[in-house]
Amino acid sequence: MEYKNKSYGKERRRRDDDGRTARKIRENSVPDGIVAGRNAVRELLKSGQTIDKIMVSGREGSVIPMIAEAKSRGIPVLDSDSAKLDYISCGAVHQGIVAYTAQKEYVSVEEIINIAHVRGEKPLIVIADGVEDPHNLGALIRCAECAGAHGVIIPKRRSTGLSATVAKASAGALWHMAVAKVANIAETIEVLKKNGIWTFAAEAGGTAYYETDFNLPCAVVFGSEGAGVARLVRERCDFTVSIPMYGQVNSLNVSTAASVILCHAARMQRT
Repeated sequence: MEYKNKSYGKERRRRDDDGRTARKIRENSVPDGIVAGRNAVRELLKSGQTIDKIMVSGREGSVIPMIAEAKSRGIPVLDSDSAKLDYISCGAVHQGIVAYTAQKEYVSVEEIINIAHVRGEKPLIVIADGVEDPHNLGALIRCAECAGAHGVIIPKRRSTGLSATVAKASAGALWHMAVAKVANIAETIEVLKKNGIWTFAAEAGGTAYYETDFNLPCAVVFGSEGAGVARLVRERCDFTVSIPMYGQVNSLNVSTAASVILCHAARMQRT
């Protein structure tokens, strides 16, 4: 009996050690840009660091004041479920709350416009309307940087933030590109117009890009692959520009379309 008790004790300690090791592995495997757990998110909010969004699986207890703080700072708070938070945090203990931090600080729209003025160039700005896939946003930022664009504008909602995946997909271009995050794309277009910038929605049914005059201060709006440019945003734009399709597929990936239009626009502005 004494032998069995010792064996049981060893087995229990081994299981406890395995459990602690498993928890430690999960905690260390949280992806870059993800902060999980109530204490961690609370301290993140106190730090003043840029937060793209917060996801919660319940609005109760100590989560409530964190939600209030986030809303007061204009940080989107989205409802989710525990299973999804488990997936996002790679199984780390999240206590019903996960935050996404930005890999790079955002700038204002006015700062993007000023970059062009400082360079003595006509503004060439990219607007990503609802691009939620981080690989697509990263590739779009890379296209914008290669074309010499002065900045990229993304919305607070219906868009991925500047995550580690976006940074990797941009192949380093993110560190050379100014990015602004705004509450409303349609209203931002009005701000651009007041600053003398013409706006183009890249959508089907418009003027062919090679027949469009981009030799002026301009901003080009690219939408998500599924929904395209939002109707209200398209209506606010001055023009609609398209890439003619001659094959069986009726659209290009957003970053591919951006490379075609932006390189053409950059060439026109520099000749």
